[in-house]
Amino acid sequence: MKTMNEPQKSPRKRLPILPILWIVSTIALCSVFSVAAAPRAEAESAEDGRRYALIIQNVFDFIQRHYVDEVQAQKLYEGAMKGMFEALGDPHSVFLPASDMADLNDTTQGSFGGVGLYITKPTAPTKTGAPTFVEVASPIEDTPGWRAGISPGDLILEIDGKSTEKLTMDEVLARLRGKPGTEVSILIRRGEKLEFTVKLTRAIIEVPTVKSAMIGADIGYVKIITFTPMTAERVGAALDTFQKSGYKSLIVDLRFNYGGLLQAAIGVSDYFLEGGLVVSTKSRIPNENSVFTAKNRPTVPKDIPVVVLINRGSASASEIVAGALKDRGRAYLIGEKSFGKGSVQQVYPIDDAGFKITTSRYYTPSDVNIDKIGIPPDLEVKFPELSNDEAETLNKLIADEKIPLFVKTNPKVEAAKVDVFVKQLLSSYKINEPLLRRMVRDEQNRTLVAPVYDLEYDVQLKAAINVVRGGKFFDLMKSVKNLKTLQEEAAKTESVTDKPTVSKSK
Repeated sequence: MKTMNEPQKSPRKRLPILPILWIVSTIALCSVFSVAAAPRAEAESAEDGRRYALIIQNVFDFIQRHYVDEVQAQKLYEGAMKGMFEALGDPHSVFLPASDMADLNDTTQGSFGGVGLYITKPTAPTKTGAPTFVEVASPIEDTPGWRAGISPGDLILEIDGKSTEKLTMDEVLARLRGKPGTEVSILIRRGEKLEFTVKLTRAIIEVPTVKSAMIGADIGYVKIITFTPMTAERVGAALDTFQKSGYKSLIVDLRFNYGGLLQAAIGVSDYFLEGGLVVSTKSRIPNENSVFTAKNRPTVPKDIPVVVLINRGSASASEIVAGALKDRGRAYLIGEKSFGKGSVQQVYPIDDAGFKITTSRYYTPSDVNIDKIGIPPDLEVKFPELSNDEAETLNKLIADEKIPLFVKTNPKVEAAKVDVFVKQLLSSYKINEPLLRRMVRDEQNRTLVAPVYDLEYDVQLKAAINVVRGGKFFDLMKSVKNLKTLQEEAAKTESVTDKPTVSKSK
């Protein structure tokens, strides 16, 4: 650790001003620290809060005045804010810098000014040393990017003449987004050699929230991607389409849905429930507790079987819907246990930044909280898991980049050629064949607009189809237990398991 050299003592010289100031500041700071070290009452009072706020202010001022390099006040402020929220030990309560706040606003408002492209950018250098440009993952349907013919797999080399190679994702988004009606010019590379410039006029882009389609002539399928202000309306439109198509059953896909707005989750639940409780929230402050009920005007009739697909990526608002439909006996859950986020956050702005903080926990209709527990499916269906050897082989296959190279050199390959390629892979990589075929298909979909659902490799969706078409749906529903019963049974099992065993010697 480096220390400051003490000044030479001399009876004929005054001490320099700076060391005197440093000593005074240090004494003042130490006096504040001594206050912090004093014994505290068991319950922190308002006076404690004021004292700690003063300490923080003194440390803030001291760093600005005496740190070896000049430091911006904003940097210290953001660091202090991040530290305070990290001290809560709650991953859902966080400080939001301006860029994060803008992204969150886009989601919660459901729209923003932009060009309508999902994009990705490598965070690490490529193996070949090639530039890390922005890649189009998918255009959003009926947006400026989609209408201009921009395709998945296209590279964005420049935005308004600025190379994207050295730009961060925040910088890229800032350049692509903007006031509707304004123009942005992007340079596209397609394939190895084709490069062309596209001028796009920014428009209001709706955050994609729902995809839907009929499966055959009898099953309505709706995938809810996230919960925004538009979600309930979009689900309603899908249900109207299913009704006109004469649907006989419904599959609601909530897999990998990380959540969103509480009101949107309640709005979706309204379509299935005849009044009654959807969810309740309980806070530390009793008068902030809330109860949310359905409107007693369900769109989906009681005689329509409903299956909800969940997995470990289903969280928050998606668990509110799944929990409400399960506890109210309105849906059969298939897949894997959900994530387990049973808390509600509020967002508060501070200038361009802000913070998100947990203010309550939510409870399902049977009055249980699923935080860190999750919702178990009524029928567990998992994708095949890899052994350790298969995982190592898969890592090698991915590192070898043989599948991307095959798809890149065979963009419109027929099924027979895919069969030959898969057999070649099987001779070198000992992995199950369905997984290899799915990897090839997924890589092909990167250069196409992916289908709404997958009937070939999605084992959970196929299980849901079997249930709704099996003719025994309502018999299955008779055996379904609500979440309170399941949690009580689990607690009893744990209690028995945790009891110490007593052995007697004879």
